[in-house]
Amino acid sequence: MPIRSLLLGAASLSALATGAMADDNADAAAQVDAVIVTADPLRRDDADIVASVSVLRGDALVQKRQSTLGETLSGLPGVNSDTFGGGASRPVIRGQTAPRVKVLSDGAGLIDASEVSPDHAVSGEPLLLEGVEVLRGPSALLYGGGAIGGAVNLIDRKIPTAIPESVGEGAAEVRFGTADREQSGVIGLTAGAGNLAARIELAGRRTRDYEIPDSKESRLAGSFNNTSTATVGLSWIGSRGYLGAAYTEQRSDYGLPGHSHEYEDCHPHGSSLHCGGHDHGDDDHDHDHDHEHGAAPTVDLLSRRIDLRGELSDPLPGVARLRFRGGYTDYRHHELDEGEIDTTFTNEGYDARVEVEHQPIAGFRGVVGVQVSRSDFAAVGKESFLVPSRTTNNALFLLETFKTGDWSFEGSLRQEWQETTARSKPDTDHQPFSAALSAGWTFAPGYVASVSIARSQRAPSAQELYARGIHLATNTYELGDAKLDVETSKSIELSLRKTEGPTTFSASLYRYVYDGYIFANTLDRFEDFRLIRYTQADATFTGVEGEVRHQFTPAVSAAVFGDYVRAELDGDRGDLPRIPAGRLGVRGDFAQGPWSGGLEYIHVFDQDRIAAFEKATPGYDMVNATLAYDFKVANFDSQLFLRGTNLLDELALNHASFIGHVAPLRGRNLVLGLRTSF
Repeated sequence: MPIRSLLLGAASLSALATGAMADDNADAAAQVDAVIVTADPLRRDDADIVASVSVLRGDALVQKRQSTLGETLSGLPGVNSDTFGGGASRPVIRGQTAPRVKVLSDGAGLIDASEVSPDHAVSGEPLLLEGVEVLRGPSALLYGGGAIGGAVNLIDRKIPTAIPESVGEGAAEVRFGTADREQSGVIGLTAGAGNLAARIELAGRRTRDYEIPDSKESRLAGSFNNTSTATVGLSWIGSRGYLGAAYTEQRSDYGLPGHSHEYEDCHPHGSSLHCGGHDHGDDDHDHDHDHEHGAAPTVDLLSRRIDLRGELSDPLPGVARLRFRGGYTDYRHHELDEGEIDTTFTNEGYDARVEVEHQPIAGFRGVVGVQVSRSDFAAVGKESFLVPSRTTNNALFLLETFKTGDWSFEGSLRQEWQETTARSKPDTDHQPFSAALSAGWTFAPGYVASVSIARSQRAPSAQELYARGIHLATNTYELGDAKLDVETSKSIELSLRKTEGPTTFSASLYRYVYDGYIFANTLDRFEDFRLIRYTQADATFTGVEGEVRHQFTPAVSAAVFGDYVRAELDGDRGDLPRIPAGRLGVRGDFAQGPWSGGLEYIHVFDQDRIAAFEKATPGYDMVNATLAYDFKVANFDSQLFLRGTNLLDELALNHASFIGHVAPLRGRNLVLGLRTSF
């Protein structure tokens, strides 16, 4: 075992032992602050929700956010990312990502192309976020089959919900990084008069190819990211609610590392590949690569989005609150090679939901709602592996909660009707049904034990149904199957939490058993290129995640955290691909006067439980540190912070990434930032 792993284990045991023996003089400092979860239709705080929810807000979000959403969230227990250079990465929750992890903008689904491929960026801008909520297991059920693995809710301020106390309020931030020469900034202003409030936001980022350690090349070609986002919002706000709208435009230019054209002449013959002069019926594996390309391909992205949000308290007898969320997006991106457009991806669609919270009835508190969505997706050009398609989804859902004594109960139902059509392809119609039940027992002050069970279903995506063609980002030729049925997950999660006293903790053990899990089955392979067909088989995901935190004094605390997931096909068919490696870490934090900071050490273990045609990934150690100083100038509350990541400058390969073995994570990076608000 590596020496650093032994040190990590010793530090973990030391922190736990110290926590167990410490007295209770830090109770006040250790009390966990309640955080309202906006993705919960009942607007409960995180301590009152039985199912698993993680919230990232405040300084923790400001200092840790990166240029992509996946990187920003990676490190939360149970959350990783499928990085694709510096321009794109999607969240991976408990070993699963899109199309089983849904990204929401304050409850309404984002409309982009990120669910189709890992090289397509999630259109949410981390610099503009006030917080992020990660919902796992049954807590994500209300957002549909696309959240069968989890949901990520992005919290922003683009639509004001309250009139500023003074004439206006706002915040601004600038950041400078070393590894990718980052230059980024953001400003947001809210002004109000009478019942009207307006919001304007501007964010810009410019990064170059980032540095990588232990490589012949000092920087990863194609890992740059240049993005700008602008938003304007307006709300009418009354004593019982608000109604508002916002328009957001995002433009992005980023690179695609590891994107190769050398296999673009490959095509299937039945279940075998034929590439140039190579046929799997022969023993000759020579392949004449005629394509000589210089700089890495790039993406030119444009997203235009309109959001509508509103809430009204006590609109009708028996109704406590009416809530509306909706978004319409016109999205397109060009993939360019040597300045010429190879493929254009477009997605135009909407997602809207109405939630009606009823007044308490015999101790029951709940919400009934309806959701409608549509997506018109197309890929035109060299990588037109998916013909133009339309997916419509209509759903009804119900959430009820009940408390009695030391027990809390939650139950939820969702019925969907999904239709998918594509040019010259058979239409498909699926009706997924999902149900969940959770129970929590406060068996001692501050201690909660809970169990959640769920039966969740997901309809196959247009890509899984209709794909046929080369997908160079993943080095595959994809074959869909219009006969795919819904996949069904039966899950159970056991959790234990302690929320009071100097020592607090949360731990979860879960198991998902899938009937008809849809996955990309490899039929044939030539070099690094694979022929895949979307098919169904039974699969099982089993994992554990948790964190233990101890407050030594009002100023000093430490934590031990980690996660592990195992995903395998049933019937001795092997492991599923790109499952993140297990992690174990320790972190120390301090806050004394205007100073605050922390030091964190994470060991990522080897990942050698791999699928066919996969490579094992070695483990690595990651050391990160933060130092911040709060100060006030006139009426401006300000913070100067320095964030260091990968301080050991380790070569880190991400097993969850499609290009993890050719695109390492950033080397040593220092980010200097200044944030101010008024």
